[in-house]
Amino acid sequence: MMEFLQDNAVIVLFITFALLLVMRVPIGISLGISSIVGLVLIDFNIRTIPHNMFSAVDSVILMAIPGFIFAGLIMAKGGISYHLIEALKSWVGHIKGGLAVVTILACMIFAAISGSSPATAAAVGSIMIPAMIDAGYSKKYAMGLIAAGGTLGILIPPSIALIIYGSITEQSISDLFIAGVIPGILLGLMLIIFAIIYARKHNLGGLEKATWDTRRKMSIKAIWGFFLPVIIIGGIYMGAVTPTEASIVAVFYSIIISVFIYKEMNMEKFIEIVKESINTTAMIFLIIASALIFSTFLTIEQVPQFFSEWIADNSANKWIFIIGVNVLFFILGMFLEAVAIILITLPILLPALLFFDINLIHFAIIMTINMELAMITPPVGLNLFVVSGIAKERLGTVVRGVIPFFIIMVICLILVIFIPEISLLLVDK
Repeated sequence: MMEFLQDNAVIVLFITFALLLVMRVPIGISLGISSIVGLVLIDFNIRTIPHNMFSAVDSVILMAIPGFIFAGLIMAKGGISYHLIEALKSWVGHIKGGLAVVTILACMIFAAISGSSPATAAAVGSIMIPAMIDAGYSKKYAMGLIAAGGTLGILIPPSIALIIYGSITEQSISDLFIAGVIPGILLGLMLIIFAIIYARKHNLGGLEKATWDTRRKMSIKAIWGFFLPVIIIGGIYMGAVTPTEASIVAVFYSIIISVFIYKEMNMEKFIEIVKESINTTAMIFLIIASALIFSTFLTIEQVPQFFSEWIADNSANKWIFIIGVNVLFFILGMFLEAVAIILITLPILLPALLFFDINLIHFAIIMTINMELAMITPPVGLNLFVVSGIAKERLGTVVRGVIPFFIIMVICLILVIFIPEISLLLVDK
């Protein structure tokens, strides 16, 4: 029996992983336990595992993740996001579909600070869902828009997903960030166009038109928040700071604005933000550490090499491979969180990407948009749960609301796949 298990260690690992997920064991723990089971079966020295797990997260690049998470939470709870949204309302809130446009623009700005989809959905949704419902939008539509708009958090830089991708593939984080700018803006514009068309079709008006004096006052009050993404992206693009340094700058800038300008940060809020940042970071880092054990097993068993050879023998060209990978991402997105999908699949896919000479930065954006779709794909789409919790509505209602936006995101994905210049135009060749 033991010999049979050893000969089928790969199958045992995946069955163990699947069973743990069905039992609702957290992904990081499920991945770690199943990987250890696999390593035990192949007589790997498991005493080295703790050291390997620590090495997986002992990275300057990965230190950007807690920084951007922390900055995003400070922005959401320290008044910065509120004043940004109020300023946007004063400028475009009066047009047909104005509140929906404000929602998408707010998601884009928040995405350029937090790097997290759930954080973006939570920060913008808590303010805009009630406002849209009061203005005549259906609750289903408002929830779907927030869930979809929140996904921009991992496409528009800085992006936690792209940071993890870069750490695995050894690609420049700055190049990956810059590659996400045009696709992020494109998706944002597509959502805005749909929102305006939808509003005109359903005769959804906006707010009362603000006076120029009101716009001026709101814009001056919100300008500190508008500076934040400029500081982050501009600093990285000009080479003034690394992504990790930019995350620390963002934290200190957010604290200063929240405490001394808006004066909406107190010790109780700060402690709550610290706790939430620690919990989110710990979850991501546990998945990263467990994924290294998983990757170690795959390397020993030569799974990536076998997969690469199988792809080479069964795929006529790189386009068939890319389409197949997109289908795989869609299926995995139903059951796994985005970070876990990246960490589990990328070490296996990397040899095949190199075999087909697929640009790794272009593929990063393809993969990231797929991870955006995973955020709104039931039954485990994280943004669906975030929005459901904010709106206190059943998950099924959120899912129905997100369908038209899901289709728009798929169209954007197709454009990015077949027009690589969308991703690579700003990247130094």
